[in-house]
Amino acid sequence: MTRLRVVAVLRSVFGNPDLRRVELAFAGFNAAEWAVWIAMLVYAYGRGGAAEAGIVALVQLAPAAAFGPFAAVMADRRRPAAVLAAGYAAQALAMALTAAVLLGDGPSPLAYAFAAAAATAVTVTRPTQSALVPALARAPDELTAANVVSGWIESVSMLVAPALAGVLLAVASPGAVFAVMAVVALASVLLVLPVEGPAALAPDSSPSPRDAIAGFRQVARDRQARTLVGILGAQYVAIGALDVLFVVLAVDALSLGAAWAGYLNAAFGAGGVLGIAVTVTLVGRPRLSPPLLLGVVVWSAAFAALALRLTTATALLLLAAAGAGRSLLDVAGRTLLQRTCSTAVLSRVFGVLEGISMAGLAAGALLVPVLVGVFDARGALLALALLVPAALLPAGRRLLELDSHADVPAVEIGLLRSLPLFAPLGAPELESLARRLVPVDATPGTTVVTEGTVGDRFYVVGDGELAVSTGAVLRRSDCFGEIALLRDVPRTATVTAGTDARLYALSKDDFLEAVTTHPRAADAADRLVRERLAAPLLR
Repeated sequence: MTRLRVVAVLRSVFGNPDLRRVELAFAGFNAAEWAVWIAMLVYAYGRGGAAEAGIVALVQLAPAAAFGPFAAVMADRRRPAAVLAAGYAAQALAMALTAAVLLGDGPSPLAYAFAAAAATAVTVTRPTQSALVPALARAPDELTAANVVSGWIESVSMLVAPALAGVLLAVASPGAVFAVMAVVALASVLLVLPVEGPAALAPDSSPSPRDAIAGFRQVARDRQARTLVGILGAQYVAIGALDVLFVVLAVDALSLGAAWAGYLNAAFGAGGVLGIAVTVTLVGRPRLSPPLLLGVVVWSAAFAALALRLTTATALLLLAAAGAGRSLLDVAGRTLLQRTCSTAVLSRVFGVLEGISMAGLAAGALLVPVLVGVFDARGALLALALLVPAALLPAGRRLLELDSHADVPAVEIGLLRSLPLFAPLGAPELESLARRLVPVDATPGTTVVTEGTVGDRFYVVGDGELAVSTGAVLRRSDCFGEIALLRDVPRTATVTAGTDARLYALSKDDFLEAVTTHPRAADAADRLVRERLAAPLLR
């Protein structure tokens, strides 16, 4: 059954061409992010031990933490898909420059500076993708499935990338890791370039400090968002500590050699892959807070057990268990955040999370030398076991209440934004309109509207193909039914489902209220009607 559900989730996401490109590019992004992070920590550790590794982590992540919330604004001012491609291109360039310095035995401060530039460019990806994916998904369950696949990709990347980094470190050098991953990041650029996606949310306005801090304001006044960002951010403090601790465990505590830092990290990623069997059950699940809690429990128990019995075998086994818990926590938490936040500030809220994540990674990396110095590697592991639960406890009952607030129709909003008729509407109006959409499923051969009948609804195509009696074919993001409503005439054509189709219907009153009360929307609607009446195939 689990295998069938995994196949169904993959088919749902990869059957959508745009989502397929975005997710494959995300796989390349994750591989590059993890591999070069490990390579730089190993390089720094070899030069000055855990202290220099922690300082270098701070040097890389402090600019990224500061830039993350502001990078998210670009997804509102420019087409999100284009911003995603530009972010990947910046990462590829910075990684290539770092590789050139390392392979050329250049000065380490310059290598650290280029690595910091790569880490800063990384902050563009997740906020932009979190805002883009809801607009590409064809149904709410497909959005959850896309988040699940993203979680799988992160987990698989945490397995494959560290293992590859370990091999490259064993046979070559950190510079080789950066060189290979620069090519991988470039492949991500090429994958997302053909994706059109939605238009910019506010293309006519210029970024301002007020725009950049909108995410902070949303998080500050929304306790659900604040709770989720706090929990998700806390895990990155633990992961930042774990990244340095992998090196400490491999070189000192277990005496296995530097290459094993990559293998231990790979074990953690392998656990995330095993977590696929659990995260697949999140698709279609209305309540996601219980799986989030389960992920925290598994995470904490694994690190507590490893602190009590630290051997190579237990390290591999329990790090895998922790990785599975982290995968469940992250997928459930991010999906809840998408469900609870207004789409008007969604990319910026994820930008806040990205900034907090980078700051958390840096704080965790700096924490390890202190913990190892005061206690030892076992004491550091015990601290990791307590960290995320400590962030969870203050939330208390609020965490269990999150599901009742998780009702933002992100997919429907993204679909409406793709239509010229509704793109001019402001975020509150668009969200209100999206809540009034009624899903309509049509099987092949079903007649949706009939020529000559009275029109009472407007339709948007979410998925599938429909044939118009004039010869036109309608697909995702196409619409029909507006002529009868706007001109108060009978239907001008018959529309029949050619495949299984998902439509979203809007009542006549809701449609007319939305279009006629907004001047730019009214102009777009009038232009659409005139174009269709002039072109018989589109009527």
